[in-house]
Amino acid sequence: ARLSDAQFFYETDQKQKLDLFLPKLADMTFHAKLGTVLDKVKRLEILAAILATHVPGADAKIAGRAAHLAKADLVTGMVGEFPELQGIMGRYYALHQGEASPVAEAISEHYAPMGPSDRCPSAANSIVLSLADKLDTLVGFFAIGEIPTGSKDPFALRRATLGLIRLIRENKLRLPLRKIFAAAGAGYGKRISWSTKIEDTLLDFFADRLKVALKEQGIRHDLITAVFALGNEDDITRLLARVEALGSLLATEDGANLLAAYRRATNILRIEEKKDGRSYTSAAKKDLFSLTEESALHQALEKAVTGVKAALPKEDYNSGMAALAGLRQPVDVFFDKVTVNAPEAALRENRLHLLAGIRDTMETVADFSKIEG
Repeated sequence: ARLSDAQFFYETDQKQKLDLFLPKLADMTFHAKLGTVLDKVKRLEILAAILATHVPGADAKIAGRAAHLAKADLVTGMVGEFPELQGIMGRYYALHQGEASPVAEAISEHYAPMGPSDRCPSAANSIVLSLADKLDTLVGFFAIGEIPTGSKDPFALRRATLGLIRLIRENKLRLPLRKIFAAAGAGYGKRISWSTKIEDTLLDFFADRLKVALKEQGIRHDLITAVFALGNEDDITRLLARVEALGSLLATEDGANLLAAYRRATNILRIEEKKDGRSYTSAAKKDLFSLTEESALHQALEKAVTGVKAALPKEDYNSGMAALAGLRQPVDVFFDKVTVNAPEAALRENRLHLLAGIRDTMETVADFSKIEG
């Protein structure tokens, strides 16, 4: 009997094109504050065109056509009777009416990945539509304050975010998340009030989900936090490259000792800055150096800064970390031989500026204060 019902709905649905089902989506609510499913379709068409420029091999017209038809099967008889076939029937009906294969495949795959064991789309236009669908949902619900709390996640936003992370990582995408969040937010028009505060909240949420996703792979969550804390990183692929390089540095003796030196320098600075009621951020003055260890540290800092500045724009994070590793020996010798809190005020201030140089140079690649252990 069920097969007979399915055959009836399948044959009936094919009597009209998917485009003709779209008006019915205006009667299907996406969310009371975010409009109908038809409204979502219109947003997906716009967002897909934007995302297509960030996915190698994607075609904005194909992705846009797939976005236009992606939700049409929700109001077909077949999916109405068998909801688990959403997307799947859209693919069959799209092929039946002569749509291009990439359009049909994108319709079929745009809900994926649904979970950690689900296959992740790898075809360019399927990636675009899957990204658009999840981003639109995530941005909309965050904008109206429907943010997961504790164990409550009625709109499966954690799952959507993990899906986005998988799409980005497995396809090695370079997505400027802040720009994409803003584009998705703009699609809602006056339904939401977009702000950089929402972007910040979304990035923090991404960071938390990223830690969960990488935990089983043995990647330390504190390293992710240390890189995210810089506040200027919203490209997950680039972030993970930096995290990997940071982990490699800290696994070496130079890296471990350098982290210890950073903590020593920042602890001294914190105490002295509080005592003096000021911050030490200026460059140290060469004419005030009285010991060779001060000059050696100053020269090492200049070399490290040059190395890091050259490496970061090229995303050569291993070279950047190697430049920092060069600080290890002069920093160790400085702390062994030099009394920072010298009795002469000018000498003490200059040495505190040197410590600030250690802190500031290292914090150009990560916030080392967030690193545990």
